[in-house]
Amino acid sequence: MKIKVVNQNSKMKTFIEWLIYMFGYSLTLYIISLLFDSFQLDTSCFGIYIFLTTIIIYFLNHLIKPALIYFTLPVTALTLGLFYPFVNVVILKITDLILGKHFNITDLFTAFFIAIFISLLNIFIESFIVKPIIRKLRK
Repeated sequence: MKIKVVNQNSKMKTFIEWLIYMFGYSLTLYIISLLFDSFQLDTSCFGIYIFLTTIIIYFLNHLIKPALIYFTLPVTALTLGLFYPFVNVVILKITDLILGKHFNITDLFTAFFIAIFISLLNIFIESFIVKPIIRKLRK
């Protein structure tokens, strides 16, 4: 039996790291909303809805996306992975249903490319902005 000692300071660092990731993903969504007309985010209230959208997508990715991937695995295998972005489109559409007028995706065909751009831009922002900030926090 192992006893793990977790102090309050490590919990706070974990929360701050999560918060930095959420702000990075919010920045990704905001940039994508500027690039595509069919992807609209409500930027009023100091970006609260952008951050709320990020949190909803985060929870959907952790709760629903694994089941979606499991059920669509045969189709994804037959298309050699080309169906995978459609799982992300479904997550974005569920977010659209939850947030209503504050988050809107009008064209599903464009949503496929939006999902790809979100993934690519998120990798870029995470690599060049989020991870360097977290490395500095850990020192």
